Amino acid sequence: MTKLRVSILSAVLLLGSILVSAQPGAQAPAAPQGAGTVTPAPGRGAAPGAAVAGRQAGPAQGRGGRGTQTRTRKVLLAWADTRNGQAQHAFTSHALAVIERLGYDSGLWDTFIRTDSNIIYNTALKTDGTNASGGPSLASVDGIFFLGHREIDLNAKQKEELLAFVRSGHGFVAAHTGLTALESWPEFGEMLGATYGGHLYTGPGQVINEQATNPIVRHWGSAFTYTDEFYRPDKLSREKVDVLLRFNPSSAPTSGLAADGDFPLVWTKTYGQGRVFYSSLSHDTTSWDIRNVQTMMFEAIRWSLGITDVPVVPHPLTVAPALAGATAPQ
Repeated sequence: MTKLRVSILSAVLLLGSILVSAQPGAQAPAAPQGAGTVTPAPGRGAAPGAAVAGRQAGPAQGRGGRGTQTRTRKVLLAWADTRNGQAQHAFTSHALAVIERLGYDSGLWDTFIRTDSNIIYNTALKTDGTNASGGPSLASVDGIFFLGHREIDLNAKQKEELLAFVRSGHGFVAAHTGLTALESWPEFGEMLGATYGGHLYTGPGQVINEQATNPIVRHWGSAFTYTDEFYRPDKLSREKVDVLLRFNPSSAPTSGLAADGDFPLVWTKTYGQGRVFYSSLSHDTTSWDIRNVQTMMFEAIRWSLGITDVPVVPHPLTVAPALAGATAPQ
């Protein structure tokens, strides 16, 4: 009988250890992340800013509780109304997930992801025009990450409140398709820094870093080779925007682009007291897994939210470096 009891106890202890090790929260070896690497980031590895600020613990993490908790992080609205987009770009969902993860893993911001535009009010509305009972609105977020596409149905009040939101000191970060949005609304182009001028070039080409000391883009180096569907900005004034990255037309001799042309891809600007950032990168879903793309977006959002302070320095076109100086991130 004693031997039977020992056998049963041993079996119970063994079963318990198996169950504990199988729990979702069990520790697993972290995937190594090379600082500044430009290969696709494996899985949900450490966010670019994980070493800057660890994720804060405790009940004050979220924005739940209907105002009963103290907010300890910034709040970002990831807005991607693509209903009128011609191509319905496949990368949109993954890009939104990456932006949410960068804030979550770094502990710097919480993200509300929305693909409708009824939240673009100081007071969010339901589709019937009555007030929503909760959730994000322009009055409850610190900045916007924007992936809208083509014409978006905003009424005059929404347009007024969106521009006032940015002018009053909030952040606005747009990527790729964001340049194509709201072409019939000139004031949006003025706020963003340019309007959509069509496709610039598709394929591998050299990208020149005009502000190699700027924390948003310094990890790219002075020049690099990148493969993408690049957009051409229209109505961009170098007196109003700080061009960070631009396309080198001589790196794509069959494109028909003027060799001395000016083709900005990434820039910052101010709009009133607000901070605005745009990046033409990246069209493909996998490009949002490139560490340098994630780092650029992370630093751009930090800057737009006022967590970091990087001056906007408009400047004229600079001379392109030699092609031999480019690195290949892909």
